Amino acid sequence: MLPCGAVLWRRLLRKRWVLGVVFGLSLVYFITSTFKQEERMVRDRNLLQVQEHEQPIMWKVKFSSGNSSQLSNQCRNSVQGKLLITDELGYVCERKDLLVNGCCNVNVPSTRLYSCESCLPNGCCSIYEYCVSCCLQPSKQHLLERFLNRAAIAFQNLFMAVEDHFELCLAKCRTSSQSVQHENTYRDPIAKYCYGEYPPELLPV
Repeated sequence: MLPCGAVLWRRLLRKRWVLGVVFGLSLVYFITSTFKQEERMVRDRNLLQVQEHEQPIMWKVKFSSGNSSQLSNQCRNSVQGKLLITDELGYVCERKDLLVNGCCNVNVPSTRLYSCESCLPNGCCSIYEYCVSCCLQPSKQHLLERFLNRAAIAFQNLFMAVEDHFELCLAKCRTSSQSVQHENTYRDPIAKYCYGEYPPELLPV
């Protein structure tokens, strides 16, 4: 036999008004939780907007020379080029002239330092490796700092990850949405790798 309490509970659950009360309480809980979540989202959004207006983004980019890889006689480089490579010191060389430590062989006549070959005055280049090398010029530091100060929140995820001048130039010179129009056409199909502050001029439609 079932205990008396269980029997009473079953009888209560069969009554419509009890089910109505249970349903009503569940509905009130659901509505209250939804409103609280909405309020929290609005508060977080407002806080983020205030922070965006009041505080500049704390970029991690360092422009100091003599980083750890140079001190250890190792170089990071642009890696991807089939014919050319740019190392973090700003040298461009043919891939065959890359040393085992990742640096360009500076004793080869064709190796160039801070080369802006293929680059236009607006900072857009037709060859990625020359874009990176030109961008690495110490004189470009102020231009890059101005870009970072003006950079939209949309670029935050991309540029917050870079830590120094070389990584910034690698990221900046890569083809991005700034280099295209209508989502599928290059603004300038020849000079599409840009380190400058502004994207290439839009081509006439």
